[in-house]
Amino acid sequence: MKILHIDTNHPLLLNQLNDLGFKNDEDYASSKSAIEAKIHLYDGLIIRSRFSIDKNFLDKATNLKFIGRVGAGLENIDCEYATSKNIELIAAPEGNRNAVGEHTLGMLLSLFNKLNKADNEVKNGKWFREENRGIELDGKTIGLIGYGNMGKSFARKMRGFDVQVLCYDVKPNVSDKNSMQVSLSELQENADVLSLHTPETALTKNMVNANFINSFKKNFWLLNTARGSSVVTKDLVTALKAGKILGAGLDVLEYEKTSFENLFSDNKMPEAFTYLIRSENVLLSPHIAGWTVESHQKLAQTIIDKIKQKFY
Repeated sequence: MKILHIDTNHPLLLNQLNDLGFKNDEDYASSKSAIEAKIHLYDGLIIRSRFSIDKNFLDKATNLKFIGRVGAGLENIDCEYATSKNIELIAAPEGNRNAVGEHTLGMLLSLFNKLNKADNEVKNGKWFREENRGIELDGKTIGLIGYGNMGKSFARKMRGFDVQVLCYDVKPNVSDKNSMQVSLSELQENADVLSLHTPETALTKNMVNANFINSFKKNFWLLNTARGSSVVTKDLVTALKAGKILGAGLDVLEYEKTSFENLFSDNKMPEAFTYLIRSENVLLSPHIAGWTVESHQKLAQTIIDKIKQKFY
């Protein structure tokens, strides 16, 4: 089988596929149209997020048997159309779920203890202790939306704290020893912290808007290590200004390109984002929650293992 790799990944991906006898070609620079012109020559495609795999692309991929995405989700692929063409879709959420769980916990603890604010002040010669008095996790209710690989990983990290963890998911019967599944209204009634762990779908796009935020009984903290498109930034800023959202840890933003490699396509900074970067109760990171040294390797290994299981 011939496999085309159009994004760079951990070298073990190519090395192990070569050892298994697959023929691997690399093309990390050609345009999408150039890739389309030759995709009919390949049985497999390995991608991260370089461009979208749409119907036009899939129609040209007449011999394609699988697409492996070295990442957690498949939102840059027209999954329904690919499946109709009997193309196997392979993702690797198992590869970076631990990294996402740890990053989410790190953001939450940093926000609760004002670590980013205090660090910046001390580095500028300021020694404000009372102003940086933190709050503790114990006794809080943590609400998760999305209880797949990422949500479950974060819930496991919560086991060391005296907290209640609730989850809401469109799938039934996802409760386990780490979290109790509830309705969305029950989650909004009780949560002190909301953490998003959802894929990008029609249901989750612009999900966290003004109506959604104001449906929470308590003022709450927001964490988003999932997809930026889920949160309407201007509504988040309004809620931060009003104190309805007490603080936010955002690893993803709605302004990101679909490739996740850049922030603003036109280099113009929206007013809402300007507010976020100036806010002491907002913690930002550049879509790196699942981007650790270990996950880099584990993502690649997961793809290899799944290809080996299905096609070797």
